[in-house]
Amino acid sequence: MKVANNKPIIGENLLYFLVWCSIILVPFLNSKMMSEEHIYLVNIMTVWSKLLPYCVIFFIHNYLLAPKLLLRRHYIAYILLSLSMLTLIFYSLEYYQDSIRNLPYASGELYVIHGRASFTDLAWYWNILLGLFMMGANCGIKFVFKSIQYDQQMAALKSQSLQAEMDYLKYQINPHFFMNTLNNIHALIDIDSESAKDTVIELSKMMRYVLYDSERADTNITNEIRFIENYIALMRIRYTDNVDISFKVHDNPRPNIKLPPLLLIVLVENAFKHGVSYNKSSFVHIDLWCDDENATCQVCNSRHTTKSKPSDKSQSGMGLENIRKRLDLLFGTKYKFIIDDSNPEEYIVKLTIPVKND
Repeated sequence: MKVANNKPIIGENLLYFLVWCSIILVPFLNSKMMSEEHIYLVNIMTVWSKLLPYCVIFFIHNYLLAPKLLLRRHYIAYILLSLSMLTLIFYSLEYYQDSIRNLPYASGELYVIHGRASFTDLAWYWNILLGLFMMGANCGIKFVFKSIQYDQQMAALKSQSLQAEMDYLKYQINPHFFMNTLNNIHALIDIDSESAKDTVIELSKMMRYVLYDSERADTNITNEIRFIENYIALMRIRYTDNVDISFKVHDNPRPNIKLPPLLLIVLVENAFKHGVSYNKSSFVHIDLWCDDENATCQVCNSRHTTKSKPSDKSQSGMGLENIRKRLDLLFGTKYKFIIDDSNPEEYIVKLTIPVKND
C-alpha cells in the first residue's frame, strides 16, 4: 500500500523561496532605511555577489548532500563532503579576491568592500562557521517537514487500515444465510413457484444493497429499515410458525436521517443465529426508535441452553464482537451498547448511536 503526500514538500520549498526572496530584498530595504535618495545598482550587485556563495552552498546542500547522504544516514560522507565544500568555496574565493586586489591595475577599478568575497567581513574560516549554521538550519527545516510528511503518511495509512477494517466488519453478514436462503428458494420452486420468484427478487435487492449502496459512509434510515424488513421476510421462509418474529419502527423517523449502513442488521442476524431453535418455541422481537439526534435499536431473542452450551456468554458470537469494533471506529465513545443476559429465558441487546441529518 503506497501513500503519497506532496504537501510537506511544497510547504518546505515555499518556505525556502520566501526566505531567499527576503534575503535578496535586503539591499533595497537597507537603502530605504538609510534614507538614500537613489538606490545604486553597484551596491545591490555587490551585496548579491556576496550572497552568491551562500546561495550555491544552499542549493548543493539542500538538493544533493542532505537528501542523498544525510537523510539516507551516510553521516561520515555527509560531514566530510560538507566541510570540503565549505572550505573549497570560501578559501578559493578569498584567495582569488586577494590576488585581484594585489594586481597593480586593479586599484580603483574593482568594487570590493574590504576585499572579502563573503556576506561578512570575517575571514574565510569564520564564514565556514556561518555556512555550517545555514546548513544546520536547512537540516532542521528538512527534519521538521520530513516528520510532518511521515506523520501524514502514517495518518493516511491508519485511515486506510481503519477503512479496510470497517469494510471487513461491515460485510460480516453470515454467508450461511444466503446459502440457506438459496436452498429454501430451491425448495419453493416445486411447492410455490410464485413465492420463489418473489423471494429471488427480495434476495437480489438485498444483495444490491450489500454490494453497492453500502459502499457509502452513510445511508438513509429508510434504506436500512427496508433492508431489515427484507432480511426478516427471507428468514420467515426458513422457520415455522413456532418462531414469533416482529419488527416495530416507532415514531415514524424522518427519511433524511442518516446512519452507517449494515450496522443494525448484525444485531438482527445475531438474534436469529443464536435465538431460534427448530425444536422449541422461539422469538425474535426487534424495536427501533429514531429522533434527530440518536437511533436506538433493541433486539430481544429467546435463549436455549443445551449441555453443549452451558453458558450463553459466547452467544454474542463474532457478530457482536465485530459490531463493537466497528462502533469504536465510527463513534469512539459516543454510543451505548448494552447486553442484558440476566434473564435465562431471553437475551436483550440494545444499541444507541448518534445520527446525521441532511
